[in-house]
Amino acid sequence: MAFEFAKVVVVGVGLIGGSFSLALKAAGATGRIVGVGRRPEPPERARSLGIVDSVGGMDAATLSDADLVLVAVPVAQTGSVLAALAPLVGQSTIVTDAGSTKQDVVAAARSAMGARVGRFVPGHPIAGTEHSGPDAAFPELFRDRNVVLTPLAENAAADVARVRCAWEACGAR
Repeated sequence: MAFEFAKVVVVGVGLIGGSFSLALKAAGATGRIVGVGRRPEPPERARSLGIVDSVGGMDAATLSDADLVLVAVPVAQTGSVLAALAPLVGQSTIVTDAGSTKQDVVAAARSAMGARVGRFVPGHPIAGTEHSGPDAAFPELFRDRNVVLTPLAENAAADVARVRCAWEACGAR
């Protein structure tokens, strides 16, 4: 099963988010990738490196028509990011994360997304390097690496399958 995502938003375009973007592009699995960050410099750097196609913000114009949003920020920031994006994502947008812990991330998602928590599919790629930032991103980071998805009871099977396919397009298992 393969999916193409017309628009992917990556919140946090460092090593993990940037590598996810590059891998999706290399696989031809997305039409457009928009980078978002807390500060303007990392997403602009990611755009200049070709990691993302454009830079957006935590606003409806960026998020409302996204097929998939990857939250690739430090776990301690996940709650505030989810709270900011929850009211802005479209009804069919799938949100996932790349955090290394799940209990606190799921609690943050439940708090931020409320009744729409079923649109959030938790995940954790088991990959990384000692480097960080957009300059550290490379498309092979997830190749033959495991990604653990921890679906919620509220998740639709089709949404979990789409997130799985995104990671598989990146070369992950």
